[in-house]
Amino acid sequence: MSTKKIHIIMPIGMNHGWGICGRYLTRELARYCDVELMTGNFSMDDVMDEEEFNHLSSLRKDRHQALKDSEKLEYPVLQAIRGLDMDPWHQTVQSPLRIGYTFFEKDSIQPEAIKRAKGYFDMIIAGSSWCERILNKHGFKKTKTIIQGIDPSLFHANNNEKTLYQDQFVIFSGGKLELRKGQDLVIRAFKIMQDKYSDVMLVNLWYNQWPSSLEAMTLSPYIRFEMPTGDPLASINRLLVLNGIDPRRVITLSPKSNHEMAAIYKNTDLGVFPNRCEGGTNLVLMEYMACGKPVIASYSSGHRDILSDHNSIPVKTLHPFVVRDQDNRVLYNWDEPNLDEIVSALEWAYWHRAELKAIGRTAGQDLSKLTWSRSAKQFYETFNGSVAGCHPNAIPLQGDSSQYLNSSNQNADATMTDHEKMLFEFLNSPQHEGPITLRDMMKQLRIQCGEFSKTEAILHMMEALIIEST
Repeated sequence: MSTKKIHIIMPIGMNHGWGICGRYLTRELARYCDVELMTGNFSMDDVMDEEEFNHLSSLRKDRHQALKDSEKLEYPVLQAIRGLDMDPWHQTVQSPLRIGYTFFEKDSIQPEAIKRAKGYFDMIIAGSSWCERILNKHGFKKTKTIIQGIDPSLFHANNNEKTLYQDQFVIFSGGKLELRKGQDLVIRAFKIMQDKYSDVMLVNLWYNQWPSSLEAMTLSPYIRFEMPTGDPLASINRLLVLNGIDPRRVITLSPKSNHEMAAIYKNTDLGVFPNRCEGGTNLVLMEYMACGKPVIASYSSGHRDILSDHNSIPVKTLHPFVVRDQDNRVLYNWDEPNLDEIVSALEWAYWHRAELKAIGRTAGQDLSKLTWSRSAKQFYETFNGSVAGCHPNAIPLQGDSSQYLNSSNQNADATMTDHEKMLFEFLNSPQHEGPITLRDMMKQLRIQCGEFSKTEAILHMMEALIIEST
């Protein structure tokens, strides 16, 4: 039996990642079952579409009544998780099944946060396999990865030839200006290209309204950085000039809503995303690729769920990048993509325009399959598996939530990659005598799947061993 209704507790909007996620998942899940949206206030300006605003408003619970914590709900809940404290977003509720959705950019979670999550959520869905591994590592085992989607009505590879800047080689860089997003690497790499080629141009969308995340850019080893003052766009241009960038070769864009971005992407040649960490799969990266545009991007954290050697130019040479606080305590352990490899990839892209377009076409084909509709279907199937065997109408409020999770856990290997599934089966093969070593697993990987980097092989082996141990 399937659940007839899902309560969704998420933000709604088109100018920030969580708002886009909440909007599309609510809309798409409503195609599968009844949905009740529990959220803060949102307006037409947040949704940018009158028909969809009216639709989302009609799904919203208690529009004229303040929501209260610990409200008793009759059906399962999908709820955003607020940061690494693992707190439920907006309000706490009582429900027969509470599933959280999370993204984070840190490789450690405090024990009290995990304890809090276990006390509230029956299952956590991660926005990337990187996040899921970290949750598992810190003791939260009832997990699954469901990546975000793209809206194919906005982001598609049709009619994606440039109509502007046709005589220029246009590089795009997006995401709020901060150390984690790696715009300092973009600035340094672009400076090298600018000094060599007169037709190279940079389009950036780096607006950042949070001073605390901006300030971390002072830790960059690649650029001179001064905290911006006054107009944010003028500050970005001053930063570029401070680092030797010709302002005549740059277009700095003001904040845009999601539905305006495709036209910008299509008038560029190449996206550069040297992000040091992404807890999700980087929605800007996904949407850019969906437009049939090639990218140079760090093959790290959440990016790994999207990038391949065929649909991108992945930067695979990574170095540890550790961010510490004033007391020398580690705040973040990130991966830093190699600057020389980024520059080398830019050089190759500049001189190989036909091959670059072929990579973009593959990117468009791959990303056209990763829609919000697909994401919503995976969420619905997760809830479906979780409530299998229950009464199809109201799920008992006092029921034991563990019964709803059994069928999902029995199919844990369904979320594995082909390589991890092969290793899992290898570990459980009755043909072996004695223990199976990591060397045996590495040999099996190479026999079955060809060569891997050591990092890739270790990740596949660790994932298989984690699933085996659970």
